[in-house]
Amino acid sequence: MAELNFDRLYEYFCKIPSVQKDMIDAYGTDGKQAWWFKFQINIEHPLAWQTVQELGHVLNYISRNERLPTQFLPVSPPPYMNGEAKEFLAWVIQCNHADFPPDIVCDWLEARLPNPVDDEGAWRIKTDIAELDKINDKDLDNLIPPNP
Repeated sequence: MAELNFDRLYEYFCKIPSVQKDMIDAYGTDGKQAWWFKFQINIEHPLAWQTVQELGHVLNYISRNERLPTQFLPVSPPPYMNGEAKEFLAWVIQCNHADFPPDIVCDWLEARLPNPVDDEGAWRIKTDIAELDKINDKDLDNLIPPNP
């Protein structure tokens, strides 16, 4: 397995409002073909669940027919041994394909997550179906990012 570079993905996650630098736990590879990136989301941040939803959409379910070779999932030690989710719940991006390195995942996230990613206002999107019916074509173009 070629040496994977996590720098760009790390820097990107440092900018996500509900993650930030101090909540990135670790990253690495199995030395063969799989790699992972582990971080926490500040569950008290007002954009915490928006972050989970956005990452889950891109990394797990970008398309019904063509999915990325990634998994975004929660990980936790046993709650009865450690404490509350706000301290111990973490999230992992996992990829079992060496030909889909962290830089490519970053490309997909940059193209589909709010832009600029560190702008909290960009994360506040309309999700009420009644409101979405009122969106005009120009607004719709701004909601759907281009493919990378």
